[in-house]
Amino acid sequence: MASAEELMRAVECAAAGDWETAHAIAQRHEGDPAADWLHAVLHKLDGDAGNSRYWYRRAGRRFEDYPDAQAELAAIRASIPR
Repeated sequence: MASAEELMRAVECAAAGDWETAHAIAQRHEGDPAADWLHAVLHKLDGDAGNSRYWYRRAGRRFEDYPDAQAELAAIRASIPR
């Protein structure tokens, strides 16, 4: 299970446009619902809808639920237990 601090860092990196760091953290914590959700959003932002949808399924989320990436990142941030 990923630490809340590391997941929050990944979300902040994603929000700031640091895709590589956010992606590396998400990959390290594959299987954690928040990390998988973040992974889905990162691939959505990257334009890889097929890969993004895969990660949304893994996270138990839907690709279509958030048309705005920043709002979705805020939702991920809010979902991380502290």
